[in-house]
Amino acid sequence: MAEQDPRGDPPRDLPRDPIEHLVGLLARLPGLGRRSARRAALKMLMHPEKAMLPLAEALRAAAAAVQPCGVCGNLSARNPCGICTDARRDRGLICVVEGVAELWALERAHAHRGLYHVLGGTLSALGGVGPEDLAVQPLLARIAEAAVPVEEVILALPATVDGATTAHYLSDRLQGSGVQVTRLAQGVPMGGALDVLDEGTLAAALKARRSL
Repeated sequence: MAEQDPRGDPPRDLPRDPIEHLVGLLARLPGLGRRSARRAALKMLMHPEKAMLPLAEALRAAAAAVQPCGVCGNLSARNPCGICTDARRDRGLICVVEGVAELWALERAHAHRGLYHVLGGTLSALGGVGPEDLAVQPLLARIAEAAVPVEEVILALPATVDGATTAHYLSDRLQGSGVQVTRLAQGVPMGGALDVLDEGTLAAALKARRSL
């Protein structure tokens, strides 16, 4: 247990100002600026037993248990994840997404009945991201070694230049495999990110997919 200074100062192994340290950590989270982080910190500090301590325990448990799925790349406390082991899923249908956020967005839409594959990004000449930096080879191996033949691969990639480049690259790599390659069509605006779209838009885009 940390030694308490007799003058009532914070324990010596804590930051000099633990409130500011907490606010700084919260401000790093997506969607939280410094002002929002300060409000969140105040809310938790007002009721630490109900808000802060359960959150701290949940963070510790998640950090220890959650890991990438060895099959699809989803984040889960199980490996393989619950989606990959769900017998009700259409194993002949794989939806390729840029990241876990897009996978979760499609799951919220309840529009995809098959499996997923997380690439971990998109090809980017400016960013120096090549095929070897993405989970392209695991996707190809997964298709080639599947116990149930994969009939269709849906490229649910962002409507950006990098997303289009990645889609064309994957389409070329899958030529001759006998797998139908489709991509999202209407409903996804140019420059739009999947994880910020509403469920109805995502569902419409999946239903209106077309061959490349």
